[in-house]
Amino acid sequence: MKIIRYPNASDYAEICRRPDIDLASLNETVSSILEDIKNRGDEAVKEYEQKFDNATLSNLLVTQEEIVDALKNVSPDLLDAIRLAHSNITKFHESQKFEGQIVETSPGVRCWQKSIAIEKVGLYIPGGTAPLFSTVLMLAIPAKIAGCREIVLSTPPSKEGKVNAAILAAASIAGISRIYKIGGVQAIGAMAYGTESVPKVHKIFGPGNRFVMAAKQAVSLSDVAIDMPAGPSEVCALADDTSDPVFVAADLLSQAEHGTDSQVLLITTSEMMLNKVSTEVERQVEQLPRKDMARKTLENSTFVLVNSQDEAMALSNAYAPEHLIIASDDYEKLADKVINAGSVFLGNYACESAGDYASGTNHTLPTHGWATSYSGVNLDSYMRKVTFQHLTRQGIASIGKSVEIMAEAESLNAHKNAMTVRIIGK
Repeated sequence: MKIIRYPNASDYAEICRRPDIDLASLNETVSSILEDIKNRGDEAVKEYEQKFDNATLSNLLVTQEEIVDALKNVSPDLLDAIRLAHSNITKFHESQKFEGQIVETSPGVRCWQKSIAIEKVGLYIPGGTAPLFSTVLMLAIPAKIAGCREIVLSTPPSKEGKVNAAILAAASIAGISRIYKIGGVQAIGAMAYGTESVPKVHKIFGPGNRFVMAAKQAVSLSDVAIDMPAGPSEVCALADDTSDPVFVAADLLSQAEHGTDSQVLLITTSEMMLNKVSTEVERQVEQLPRKDMARKTLENSTFVLVNSQDEAMALSNAYAPEHLIIASDDYEKLADKVINAGSVFLGNYACESAGDYASGTNHTLPTHGWATSYSGVNLDSYMRKVTFQHLTRQGIASIGKSVEIMAEAESLNAHKNAMTVRIIGK
């Protein structure tokens, strides 16, 4: 990792820069695959599954028998853990239900909102080096609570054409049965355009690598909504003399093992803590089965020593991390200064892993600095707010003249007339 000591505010932009991606080449590749799927449907999807996942598929849909078999092949301990996580995630997301109220803005003018579920949603679950069955819970549970009428899930199969058993078990526990053996760009294209087997959805959810991110952004231009432009994962940890270096190093490595395009940022006010965390990272990384991947991630990562907690928060807010860990005793004071972050973990015991799996919060979060303008997935992500209004004759009397004046000022005379005929009663 790179170590920077006492940077100026003018240096923050360079510190916060994410790894470079060749967007031109990436978008060209993604666009060609999406266009092929749009034109040839299932046939193209199966060809790309053979090409990218080495899977020869006759049927893209997971059968009920495969789901039943998966439940038998997942250990009882893991099933219990998934059920605990399901319970906590459900509790937290049920608390987000919207309760609208009728507001009388003027005499005889009543306005209100109603929250209505998006009818058709597609959930993308990454596979690859780490099949993320936890993401099934994070995406499926709020979709079920919201009341989405049609929920489809896509995830990459193995080269044997099988979906990871834990993914199928989590889907079963979450109440999702329509599951497709499709990964990567081809999964996004299938759900965005629809094929002979896969229904077209109205909104696509889920994290993924840079190809998935580029595909989601491409289809969102004209065909389907997306949750957010989420890409490679990242963490920022704030540490001081009260932090536990063993904990901090473990948190940084838990992110580093995600993939070589992930990113880790440590910001600390203590030279001693910087040195201790660096030593712990070197010690702990050697114990990881995915240590080679974690080491490559650390090459893109930065440890920063700053003068004060105010500087630490300023740099963190400039970075706008997906995950922010405030590993210090004064976490409550610092939490009040958080402006840009996807999900925040407070104190020495709130590890990112808790939120990733079972605390109840959602782990599908904005990355690459998008936390400046996007929220993580929540119940509202699956809803639309439809507004209603009702006017009586008293309401026309209350606001009618103002409407006429404003419409005429904008040279929209038909707008004015729609109110005028009501005022005069004809």
